Amino acid sequence: MTDTEKRLVKHKVESTLGVEQIRLISDLRVMHSKVDELLTIVEHIRKRHDPEAVVEFADRAALTDNINAVDKIYMWFVKLDEQRSGRSR
Repeated sequence: MTDTEKRLVKHKVESTLGVEQIRLISDLRVMHSKVDELLTIVEHIRKRHDPEAVVEFADRAALTDNINAVDKIYMWFVKLDEQRSGRSR
């Protein structure tokens, strides 16, 4: 059982989950799945294709938008990690 699952069980015992908590848990599960999916796709592209070819054949505007989107996601994860690290100290 993962730490997240343990926390859910503990929280469930302490109180019934509300609609917003259930929505959050559902959204987080979708997010975990999509992050894993994105990582798999990127790993396949990296294995199969030269970085210069990716840049050459990519839609430059879309690639720029993708890079900016991933940067925003990364910064959000960094903030979450900092919050999590601060709590565990």
